[in-house]
Amino acid sequence: MKKFVCKGVMLGLSALIMMQLNAQSRYKTGANTKQGTKNAAKKAPAASSYINTAKDPAANDAGNNVVPVNTTGGSKYRTGNNTAPAVSSSNSATAAPSSGDNVKFEYDTSGEDGMDGKPEVSLRNNYAAERTQVKDRKPLEYEELREDDALFSHFIWREIDAREKMNKTFTYAGKDENGDQRFFAILMNAVRSDSVIAFSPENDRFTTPLSSSQIMSITSGKLDTIDVSDPSTGAVIKTVTRTPQFNLDSVYTFRIKEQVIFDKEASRLFTRIIGIAPIAKQVISGKSQPRVLFWVYYPDMRRTLAKYDVYNPKNLAGRMTWEELFESRYFTSYIIKSTIDNPGDKYLSTAIKDPLFRLLEGENIKSKIFNFEQDLWSY
Repeated sequence: MKKFVCKGVMLGLSALIMMQLNAQSRYKTGANTKQGTKNAAKKAPAASSYINTAKDPAANDAGNNVVPVNTTGGSKYRTGNNTAPAVSSSNSATAAPSSGDNVKFEYDTSGEDGMDGKPEVSLRNNYAAERTQVKDRKPLEYEELREDDALFSHFIWREIDAREKMNKTFTYAGKDENGDQRFFAILMNAVRSDSVIAFSPENDRFTTPLSSSQIMSITSGKLDTIDVSDPSTGAVIKTVTRTPQFNLDSVYTFRIKEQVIFDKEASRLFTRIIGIAPIAKQVISGKSQPRVLFWVYYPDMRRTLAKYDVYNPKNLAGRMTWEELFESRYFTSYIIKSTIDNPGDKYLSTAIKDPLFRLLEGENIKSKIFNFEQDLWSY
């Protein structure tokens, strides 16, 4: 019995040795021989579509067609692979360097601003007390104003600068169940998730609605190319990455269009916000210019703003909603335009070049409105 067992073990070892020798001979290519060249061409692995694939840089942001740019199948960590990626004539903007450069192209279109992401919901209660009233909040209905009862009316355009101390809550970068708490993120989330319609920045009369894809393309960024060195070989890899045109913290100015009405039936002055627009800074010819991104009709935003709490640096238990902040006027702003003594419908920056005198003219407009209300009463 032991004799048969020993003979079986010897046969198994012999078979294993023969398989190893056969495997080694399969991967040996003869040096400068036709048979070696033939075997190398026959055994060359096929190109993988997951190694060197790229999104077409010439396509727009909404395009998702992935096309291969290198069909050689070589690994980026293997030496001796100096073949340049194939680039079509239509993509001359991202054409590869000369064949003497050991470079590759890789594409990364992931956004850095996270505007497309969904808010992370806590799987446990993140607060010591149950917060059940947040989802049930609804703004109070406006008091009806009749056009016949309007004794005095004017339009005012203001700008809120979040860099001012009183407006720091507009750029609070905390996270909550509703997502990012910065006011620009709240506007974007309302357009994307709450079916709030954004309108074209061409005018402030809400004439041209924008689609969600047009709004999201504002923050999707543009393509850029950077050089990255391979840690193994030192070869230069051209990485085409998507860099955002601006981040959330760079949008710190918001324009407000409002109407001031004195209602003779209620004998009081009403200030109603009509629209809100975020403003980004755009560099043109080395100069920073403000650019209105889009307009949002404020009455459409009130339901969304009622669900978001404003950051209170003194006491988190005393937080108000964003809807209460705007209705109670808990922000500071400066006037940039009004319909008072403005037959040319011009901004103050057009008529007054000195920024200090523009601020003084804005205070003068506030005084005119205040004095009109006060002069209606006799003491």
